[in-house]
Amino acid sequence: MNTLTRELNSVAEPVDQTQLHEEDHHHQAPKGIWRWLLTTNHKDIGTLYLWFSFIMFLTGGTMAMVIRAELFQPGLQLLEPNFFNQMTTVHGLVMVFGAVMPAFTGLANWLIPMMIGAPDMALPRMNNWSFWILPFAFTILLSSLFMEGGGPNFGWTFYAPLSTSFSPDSTALFVFSIHIMGISSIMGAINVIVTIVNLRAPGMNWMKLPLFVWTWLITAFLLIAVMPVLAGAVTMVLTDKFFGTSFFEAAGGGDPVMFQHIFWFFGHPEVYIMILPSFGIISAIVPTFSRKKLFGYSSMVYATASIAILSFLVWAHHMFTTGMPVFAELFFMYCTMLIAVPTGVKVFNWVTTMWRGSISFETPMLFAVAFIILFTIGGFSGLMLAITPADFQYHDTYFVVAHFHYVLVTGAIFSIMAAAYYWLPKWTGHMYDERLGRIHFWCSVISVNVLFFPMHFLGLAGMPRRIPDYAIQFADVNQIVSIGGFAFGLSQLIFLAVVLKCIRGGEKAPAKPWEGADGLEWTLPSPAPYHSFSTPPEIK
Repeated sequence: MNTLTRELNSVAEPVDQTQLHEEDHHHQAPKGIWRWLLTTNHKDIGTLYLWFSFIMFLTGGTMAMVIRAELFQPGLQLLEPNFFNQMTTVHGLVMVFGAVMPAFTGLANWLIPMMIGAPDMALPRMNNWSFWILPFAFTILLSSLFMEGGGPNFGWTFYAPLSTSFSPDSTALFVFSIHIMGISSIMGAINVIVTIVNLRAPGMNWMKLPLFVWTWLITAFLLIAVMPVLAGAVTMVLTDKFFGTSFFEAAGGGDPVMFQHIFWFFGHPEVYIMILPSFGIISAIVPTFSRKKLFGYSSMVYATASIAILSFLVWAHHMFTTGMPVFAELFFMYCTMLIAVPTGVKVFNWVTTMWRGSISFETPMLFAVAFIILFTIGGFSGLMLAITPADFQYHDTYFVVAHFHYVLVTGAIFSIMAAAYYWLPKWTGHMYDERLGRIHFWCSVISVNVLFFPMHFLGLAGMPRRIPDYAIQFADVNQIVSIGGFAFGLSQLIFLAVVLKCIRGGEKAPAKPWEGADGLEWTLPSPAPYHSFSTPPEIK
């Protein structure tokens, strides 16, 4: 057995992978629709996840544009209030569970096996299933909008009693779809953990893992920890509404504030589930285009782990106005401020990596730099929200909407776009149109700030969120915000054009299209062959 292991380990250096795959004709992908339905190949499943998330991104974005069309002027313009509430609710659910999380899972499927020198994900059949249940989940959720009484209308946080006593019958469909999404997430997370732990190439120890792999490993543990909490919350909502229980009904001995505790114990780690993989992406892109090694690799790993642990200790900062004891408010305030320290370490390390580097600003780097600046703005507004007495003014206003979207749009979404531009040559075998990419970047970065930055001032002036009408003094700023929203939404069609053009052809991409790129995935030819590392590379 030891002889066999030595023979397996004594393979060629990673650079020889290109020659190794030139004769790979008999391992090509099957053709037609069955390839996609039955595939167990990590690249195919990654592609399915990425396309699905982009479709959901456009769907959720369309709902956002409907919301902004209604808010273009004061008074009720286009929507009746119940439908406005349905749009805000389903927009949030689609963006969180349909756009951001599947996009990161798609990137994990595509990249983790290539980054660690594995032939595929460890559990390929489960991988196929974890994707194919998602379209059914979102079909169920979106079809609820057409039911009598309408779709979910209680906000994406579905606070009781809005989601129990006062919700439409379609709540049952909403709960069912959330369960399916949760099952998909847990299966994907198990697959990621088993793959990273068991299938690393010989010589790739823990502190040689690319940071994207590290961030996803930690994210996967977070998913397994918190998804059952969400499942419990939605199940209690279901039984309160349809089966006569009173978990959240004060008249029956329950407590609606308990719902908030359970939801946010899931919800705050969930925010980090949607941002930790971004840190891994930016940690790959910034060193590449700075032509330098990442500054402080080990501190980045420990900072990521610290954020994950602290994320379980800050949930009640969403609940400062519920009347909790002062001691609890102080505890959650200090824990929330503490979480800014490891996040600040990451920003410091990225900036230090760029310092005196030989920087070039291709589209992935533009999105990465925008991420660092704009995500930091989101972090600072988060620190403002962490201060308990100040939070009483900001709570449930557009200031929170601004903060949340700076973290998740200019954070998570921008990092996903940076990743798409960065790895598109590896995925398709063609270089994307750099000019179109830059146009997409500048349209996005200008419009997203026109969209979200003025919301800080709306919130500070007291405009409450999730309402279809507002006082006349907010009219001018809301018009500016809505124009920014339409511009940002339409800008994403440029991104679609870039991707389609790149898939159809263009300049051939070399195995390593970026001069400063480092990692096993760049030792494979472009496009990456159907089977990546059938023989594991040895890491020297």
